[in-house]
Amino acid sequence: MTGSARTIVSVALALATFMQVLDTSIANVAIPTISGNLGVSTDEGTWVITSFAVSNGIAVPLTGWLMQRYGVVRTFLFSVAAFTIASFLCGAAWSLSSLVVFRVIQGAVSGPMIPGSQALLLSVFPPQRRGTALAIWSMTALIAPVAGPVLGGYISDNWTWPWIFYINLPVGVISALLCWRYLAKRETPTRRLPIDRVGLALLVIWVGSLQILLDKGKDLDWFSSPAILTLAIIAALGFVSWIIWEATDSHPIVDLSLFIGRSFSIGTLAYCLGYAVFFGNVVLMPLWLQTQMGYTATWAGLVAAPAGLVALLLSPLVGRLIGRVDARWLASVGFLGYAVSYFMRARFTADASFAALVLPQFVMGIGMSTFFVAMLAILLDRLPPERVPSASGVSNFARIVASGFATSITTTLWDRREAFHQTRLAGSSDALTPSMQHALYALHGLGLSEPAALGVITRGLVNQSYLLSSLDYFWLSGCLTLIPLVLLWFVRRPGGATHAVAAD
Repeated sequence: MTGSARTIVSVALALATFMQVLDTSIANVAIPTISGNLGVSTDEGTWVITSFAVSNGIAVPLTGWLMQRYGVVRTFLFSVAAFTIASFLCGAAWSLSSLVVFRVIQGAVSGPMIPGSQALLLSVFPPQRRGTALAIWSMTALIAPVAGPVLGGYISDNWTWPWIFYINLPVGVISALLCWRYLAKRETPTRRLPIDRVGLALLVIWVGSLQILLDKGKDLDWFSSPAILTLAIIAALGFVSWIIWEATDSHPIVDLSLFIGRSFSIGTLAYCLGYAVFFGNVVLMPLWLQTQMGYTATWAGLVAAPAGLVALLLSPLVGRLIGRVDARWLASVGFLGYAVSYFMRARFTADASFAALVLPQFVMGIGMSTFFVAMLAILLDRLPPERVPSASGVSNFARIVASGFATSITTTLWDRREAFHQTRLAGSSDALTPSMQHALYALHGLGLSEPAALGVITRGLVNQSYLLSSLDYFWLSGCLTLIPLVLLWFVRRPGGATHAVAAD
């Protein structure tokens, strides 16, 4: 494909990617609004996120099988159309139960969208311009998680929550129509494959159990809860059984033989580690800003916006470099950009200005612009064209699981480190110390009663504890990012590229 047709298709595929990735984060900041409107608690409202994550996590690994069975174009178009319809149903939901059901459907049908957009982008560009195709995909995949909190916050603050789903409608319709117009006659070959019913059942069991465990573990105090312990056992036994079955079945629903390749296995590990730390920081920053720094959802999103802007500007340049420069060097720039950004955050203070909070985001944007493009080039290196959709599905599935772990570990670690720091600060802030007596006297002078003055001091203590906890997390993030930086140099140097189709 050449000329304007390729440009139009690239835009259409990018829109689909943006829409799907956006929906993984846009609802997060709107949960309090949704919960209040539907008359449920915030804890119950988190099922809006969990339901999507569980069904999407199950659907993504099936991408390879679906595209070989029905074709890349047909599977992708169905996914986009069904996702658009499900988005309308989510916006029209009349209760939490109905919204959760529609979110399950939305997550399930969206599974092939990201792997499909990757495979189709690679198929419409010549091999020598593979970097450009990956850059286009990464630009939208990078901007969407940043735009999600901004849009979600703005819509929650100024409109009504159904519009976080309704905004998908024009995007989905345009993407589906353009892809049908230009790709319908470019369907890939298909194969009539048997359905691996046992593998699918085991996948549903262990992924579903794991996702619910990760989402509810913190609220139920992890393994002190019988429910969490039961889910952990089911997930572990289901995972082992699934690995054994898929490795021995003649027609597995997920091609685990991909991990035999050194580039794919080590690259996936580095990709997941880097993305997990990145996603944990994406979760923590708005949470800290809104709960401890007094930022609204909109302004918390604006703090993150520069990272996406920088990534958008630099991604085309990275796309041109990917075919000329060793992808391992570009990935190293990405990991180093992340690490420097995290270490800069570890120097935040309680009175940090908006400019001080934004500065590390510019550095993170540099890392984002190279990380995804380079890691995808490493992961898909030298794979036969017919295995690209499956490889894309498996790597995206691993990334989704890693983000689930990152979210749970981040929020748990944040709270526990806050408790640790609060205990230490409280021990040195006894009410009988001269400094505390002076603070109480000053607050009394402002007209506050003793209970009110103690409340102000306690609030300051908690605020400072969460700051110290955040700094601990940022410092740990910087150190952890150096691990995949080392790992990626154990993969072989990426070579040439081929077109991506679903089957011979």
